[in-house]
Formats: sequence, structure tokens, C-alpha cells
Amino acid sequence: MYSDIRLGDVVRMRKLHPCGADQWIVVRLGADIGIRCLRCSRRVLLPRSQFTRQVKALIGRGEAPDDAVVQDSPV
Repeated sequence: MYSDIRLGDVVRMRKLHPCGADQWIVVRLGADIGIRCLRCSRRVLLPRSQFTRQVKALIGRGEAPDDAVVQDSPV
């Protein structure tokens, strides 16, 4: 469902965390995705395939990757 993942993205997961929150921020990218609960700051590491299945919605976008930044001034 959600494949374009960036650091700093805030996502809503399908299941609630035991603290009662359902919003998480992406803190690590790779084969595993690291997310941190916005309510209790607990960190969880999920395989990328499981993460994409469990994301319900994108709440906010993180920063654009550095290679996507366009420079306006000539060099």
C-alpha cells in the first residue's frame, strides 16, 4: 500500500500500540524499517514487507532526499 518511504514520515498503523497510540515516525530505512511511537517513544524494527502491509495511512511527509534537491544558482 505504501511503498515510497522517507525518513521522518509519520504513518498510522493498522494495530494500536499497547500504549494506545497508532501514529509512528520512520527513523530507519533499509531491509528493515525502524519506527518510533509518537506517544511513548518506543522503537520497533519491522521487515519492509510487514511494514508496507501494516501501514494504514500517511499522516505527514519527511524531508525530501538530498539528491532530489535542485540547485537554483549556476556553478
